[in-house]
Amino acid sequence: MTKVLVIGYVWPEPNSSAAGVHMLSLLQFFKAHGWQVEFASPAQQTDHMVDLSSYGITSKPIALNCSSFDQYIEAMSPDIVMFDRFMMEEQFGWRVDKFAPNALKILDTEDLQCLRGARHSAVKAGVDFHRDQLLDSELAKREIAAILRCDLSLIISDYELELLTNTFNVSPRLLLHLPFLVDLTQIPSQLPSFDERKHFMTIGNFRHAPNWDSVLYLQKLWPTIKKRLPDAELHIYGSYPPKKATALHNPKTGFLIKGWADDAIDVMKHSRVCLSPLRFGAGIKGKFLEAMLTQTPCVTTPVGAEGMHGALPWHGAIAANEKEFIDEAVELYSNESYFKQAQSNGLNILSDRYDKSALYRRLECKISTIQNNLTQHRTQNFYGQMLKHHTLRSTQYMSQWIEEKNANKMR
Repeated sequence: MTKVLVIGYVWPEPNSSAAGVHMLSLLQFFKAHGWQVEFASPAQQTDHMVDLSSYGITSKPIALNCSSFDQYIEAMSPDIVMFDRFMMEEQFGWRVDKFAPNALKILDTEDLQCLRGARHSAVKAGVDFHRDQLLDSELAKREIAAILRCDLSLIISDYELELLTNTFNVSPRLLLHLPFLVDLTQIPSQLPSFDERKHFMTIGNFRHAPNWDSVLYLQKLWPTIKKRLPDAELHIYGSYPPKKATALHNPKTGFLIKGWADDAIDVMKHSRVCLSPLRFGAGIKGKFLEAMLTQTPCVTTPVGAEGMHGALPWHGAIAANEKEFIDEAVELYSNESYFKQAQSNGLNILSDRYDKSALYRRLECKISTIQNNLTQHRTQNFYGQMLKHHTLRSTQYMSQWIEEKNANKMR
């Protein structure tokens, strides 16, 4: 039986973040093939983490900078190792190469951390983002190196796929476009009508910097929207709301910090419009996928919609500035025919780009092709082999130095 080890940056929380949903989808893909799957992570366990055992997946806490992992992975002898974000490949990749050299190495990027970081820096500096800024990014150098060291990297956004191939010249053989996996048979057939829905909403993990920035931006835009729609409220949901977020709660203005949502789909489907003025970020946004599933039109920015809809019309409106955002929010909320067209657009996007069955076949074919020609695949990836030879030596020695330093403290 094929054995799969997934090394997680965090324990999956599908009710807290899109990353958690996507990770659980990938774990279910491995299980659907009858493979033995274990999820290991050095992160602290949380109250919101999913019960992996209910999906037939075993779990294992592991330690950073510790040779106990060496014995663990050598005994397990996995056929496939998947890293959750490049930081896990940096930490454990050299150990996998040494103690499970024949394992297929997959990197689940979630989104390009370097792209999100560069855009965040541009927003803080008050300047426009340009791709050239990535070429000077230390984070980009680390992340691209991890991609090159792996046999396959899963890229959630077609914008990021193009960025990797054209700006960083990564070989397409090492990449696979794999967005969110949606079971189209589970799209709700009975949903509240336009008249049965009320209020605006947004949702997102408050610990995620783009989401928090979006809430602060909404605080700026909301008074004008509220003035034009006096009966409307804005309901803001998300896990881990800090005190600085709950302090923004203002019933008089209808700016309501709701915090954790027990059922994100339920609160989404009863709202009329989703607002998300994301000014920076990367990847694709789980909140918009949930909005399409519940047929709740969205107003967002070019960064928010990036990589999600291809050439298809958006599920609502994409606003380039504050005035457009406010006007589109009011129009979608007030105009039933515009609202219904947005709903139709969302269903078309889901069907064309997020069908789990088609994406399963895409991933299965790619894994099979590489596994059947793993030696040749690695030989052709010269830069990846070079990075393993040089870069991982420094990572390995640093990790071993930290382990020895920690051991000395215990003596």
